[in-house]
Amino acid sequence: MADTIPAALRAAALEFGAVTALAEPGGPRLTYLQVLDLARDVARSLIASGIEPGDRVAIWSPNTHHWVLGALGSLYAGATLVPVNTRYTGPEALDVIDRSGARALLVAGAFLGTDRTAELARAAGQADAGLPELIVTIPVEPADPAAASSAAAGTTTWAEFTARAEAVRAPVADERAAAITPDDLSDILFTSGTTGRSKGAMSAHRQSLDVARAWATCAELTSTDRYLIVNPFFHSFGYKAGILACLLTGATMVPQRVFDAGQAIGLIESERISVFPGAPTIYTTILDHPDRAAHDLSSLRLAVTGAAVVPVALVERMRAELSFDVVLTAYGLTEAVVATMCRPGDDPQTVARTSGRATAGFEITIATPDGPARGVPGGRPPGPAQSGEILLRGPNVMLGYLDDPEATAEAIDPDGWLHTGDVGHLDERGYLTITDRLKDMYICGGFNVYPAEVEQVLARLDGVAESAVIGVPDARLGEVGKAFVVTRPGHDLAEADVLAFCRERLANYKVPRQVEFRSQLPRNPSGKTLKRLLRQEAHERGSSARRQ
Repeated sequence: MADTIPAALRAAALEFGAVTALAEPGGPRLTYLQVLDLARDVARSLIASGIEPGDRVAIWSPNTHHWVLGALGSLYAGATLVPVNTRYTGPEALDVIDRSGARALLVAGAFLGTDRTAELARAAGQADAGLPELIVTIPVEPADPAAASSAAAGTTTWAEFTARAEAVRAPVADERAAAITPDDLSDILFTSGTTGRSKGAMSAHRQSLDVARAWATCAELTSTDRYLIVNPFFHSFGYKAGILACLLTGATMVPQRVFDAGQAIGLIESERISVFPGAPTIYTTILDHPDRAAHDLSSLRLAVTGAAVVPVALVERMRAELSFDVVLTAYGLTEAVVATMCRPGDDPQTVARTSGRATAGFEITIATPDGPARGVPGGRPPGPAQSGEILLRGPNVMLGYLDDPEATAEAIDPDGWLHTGDVGHLDERGYLTITDRLKDMYICGGFNVYPAEVEQVLARLDGVAESAVIGVPDARLGEVGKAFVVTRPGHDLAEADVLAFCRERLANYKVPRQVEFRSQLPRNPSGKTLKRLLRQEAHERGSSARRQ
């Protein structure tokens, strides 16, 4: 059994050689043998560019074959992969790239009207920060010639980069790959923290493969499956439960750059998609799309969802109207990736109301006010279900946070339990139900949003004295942000001013959708803002509006 990602790549080429590994809409169709050859070429190009084992290579680009080849090639060269959120603004991306110490960056060229290399250059100039030594631009879509020429300064095109492979013999790259051990660092995935500063969760090769293998096993993924990957590759769901899960099973990856319901419906029919994971809102959009009935979606067999409340009615509709044989829910976080998952055969109520039972070697325990209610391997509690913080332990808990021993010690206790910050309980079968969050994080369209980060941005807006951000229900996205703002005396701000300021500095899913101005915020005796009261007010207003 392969225990490093390069070994898994070589094993996939040997076992599934002629099977289509990648079928990119509008792009190439590559077999597993071709993916190995092209990823090895990327590794050779990186070696020729001076990348050494252990160096970090960042990727800031949407779901294309370049991302897959860039990631696998980086790992093949012995480097550590640093995925960067494509929704980040220039300053947000620069922060992650700089703190990771990335020596190379693979970045999308012009895409959706954004020139990321120019954004990075501006952010670096404003922050007086350096950029990676090697910046390779990935051709995602045709660029405006003027923009392309301005962005080209100090960068290397993908064609120029891959041409460097000629300077390094293939056996040199193979030796690099063979020297990697299962405990070597494979990737650093950054996630926002409640302090507003992102933290880099580090995983070893064995861990990344183990969680991918566990996900693939629960999903019963095989080489006959065709997997529409709409989850971003920069996210553990798209990367580890997507790319790596396919690598281990020989399934075909069909990546979508940006989710579009109409295009997804067309791809399900034309590519005979069988596996289609995503956030609940994705399935709702597909179900309600006017063109759905005109397409043959009968190839669908498996959906895996989570990251938000999943109504029982949605599970039933997915099975009845989208032809899914199996609908599963799962629970994970960047620090553990896949912790629990439902199993094929679970009824709709179990799928909708729980996040499944332990997987990937995890133990689950619930920490109650009386102390941890210790579970046993597999997650079965010793007595009746008790609600409390969800704690996880096992071989696939992250190695720690990058350059942050204090945050690591706070997250992982001396007994090895990862404190998730989520609240839930286990039933008599060992199935986990998540009931609340200890922290203020909310989920917008499947993406975690941490209010402290948004509040820190609002604090820099001239005229804002203080703010509090909460998540409020939204029919399409699950939750969206609502900002309560107290203005400084003598300053006059409008909702449009606040939203425009946020859009310039935050990824779109972090930008509040509503702003309410207050003369003061509710506080407890110690001066802490009582967000519980703000949520209660928002809930009561929403209930009143629905009754009218």
